[in-house]
Amino acid sequence: MEELITRYSRLVRAAARPLFLTGGDHEDLVQEGMIGLLHAVRSYSVTAGTPFPAYALVCIRNKMISAVRAATASKHAPLNDSVPIQPFSFDLTVPVGMINDPETEMISRECADEFLETLGMRLSASERTVLSLYLQGLSYSEIADRIRKTPKSVDNAVQRIRKKAASILGENGPAV
Repeated sequence: MEELITRYSRLVRAAARPLFLTGGDHEDLVQEGMIGLLHAVRSYSVTAGTPFPAYALVCIRNKMISAVRAATASKHAPLNDSVPIQPFSFDLTVPVGMINDPETEMISRECADEFLETLGMRLSASERTVLSLYLQGLSYSEIADRIRKTPKSVDNAVQRIRKKAASILGENGPAV
C-alpha cells in the first residue's frame, strides 16, 4: 500500500494543479487527493477490469471536486458571514465593570458617531432608511409596511448593512 501511495503521489499533485480550494491552500487540496488515492488503493478490484491508474485518477478527482464543492457551497454563508445588528449594537460604550467617567463617555459617543457616519456614507438611501427604522426597534414587517416593500427585501437590506458594517469594523479595528 505504501509503495502505491508513493508511486501515485505525483498523480495526485498533477490532478490538484488546475483546481482551487476556497478558504484553503494547494496543500489542502493535495491532502484531499491523497485521501482519494488511499480510498482507491483500499477499494480497487482487479476483477473489474479497469487499470489501477485510471481508477485511482477517478477516485482522486472525485475527492478533490467534492472538497472544492463543499468549500464553495454557499449553504451556510448567511450564518458565517453575518454580523449581528441589534438596536444598541452601535453603542460603543466602555465594557461593564469599568467606571464611565464623562471623558470616556464622550470618547465612546464620538467613536459611535464616527462609525455611524462612515456607515451612512456607504449605504444607499433605502439602506439608510431601513437602518434608521431598525434602530428605532421596528420589526421587519413594520419596516416593510412603512417603506412599502416586502419583509424579504427588508431582510436583504439588513444583510447588506451587516456586511458593510463588518467591513468598516474590519478596516478600522475595534472602535473602543
